[in-house]
Amino acid sequence: MRLATILTPRGMRLHVRARSGYVDVADGSGDPAFSTLDGLLGAGAMDAARGLADQEGREFSQDEFGPAVPSPRRVLCLGVNYRDHAIEGGREVPTWPEVFVRSEGSALGPYADLVKPALSSQFDFKGELGLVIGAGGRYIAAEKALDAIAGYVVLNDATAREWQRAATQWTAGKNFEGSMPIGPEIVTADEADVSDAQLTTTLNGNVMQSARTSQMIVDVPRAIEFISSFTRLRPGDVIATGTPGGVGFARQPPVWLQPGDVIEVTVDGVGTIRNRVVAERADISNWKWRPPGSSAG
Repeated sequence: MRLATILTPRGMRLHVRARSGYVDVADGSGDPAFSTLDGLLGAGAMDAARGLADQEGREFSQDEFGPAVPSPRRVLCLGVNYRDHAIEGGREVPTWPEVFVRSEGSALGPYADLVKPALSSQFDFKGELGLVIGAGGRYIAAEKALDAIAGYVVLNDATAREWQRAATQWTAGKNFEGSMPIGPEIVTADEADVSDAQLTTTLNGNVMQSARTSQMIVDVPRAIEFISSFTRLRPGDVIATGTPGGVGFARQPPVWLQPGDVIEVTVDGVGTIRNRVVAERADISNWKWRPPGSSAG
């Protein structure tokens, strides 16, 4: 099953991919609570959407797709979760997972314009596989971890590198508004096997990242096991599983996202997100908060 959030005159509404096009889950099921992903997951009612997948729906343009998870309660992100990414950044290959948190305000549609922050001249790309939590829970053993997942998404953990590096914590560089495209759909496990899926990031048609999800240091089941050790996972939480090598900062010379660029991330079996980079329209001429060495603005 594949779920998408569609921008409609009635607001963002949850749809299921049908035999043709998409069907509004709330309209099709007769339950208005299922107009949102939160409503569906909170009720544990995935079967209500699944039962509509055999109907005839309507097609939508890419401009009508919203973030697959429009307002994630939390985005719990694994940093440095591929060996080659650790090495290219001059780090030791980690033996303990590195986790940081993104806020719901950073979620962006899968085909929306990706806004390069006016306060960053080092805006980087990071293609990743995302997990959307369905059942959730605490102390979820790896052997049962897949039961906690509602589905999989593609995401780009776009990062303002100079803001990330200006402090020991990564929060600022990872949370610029609308900096995490996510989608295009939530794909359930019966449609996608992500244990060894190909992940590819292209910039203006050139391959920048190419890896298989089996190369993760902490795989999907163990990521859920680890994170549920310290926090209760809840329906609608997202786990970003980390990016492989090939990011912009590690290249010589560095490759930073610029207005006009087109960045695509694909996870085979899950989908492709595609975003055009645009400049933020903001007057920052007198703004005092700038990381050391920043040339933005």
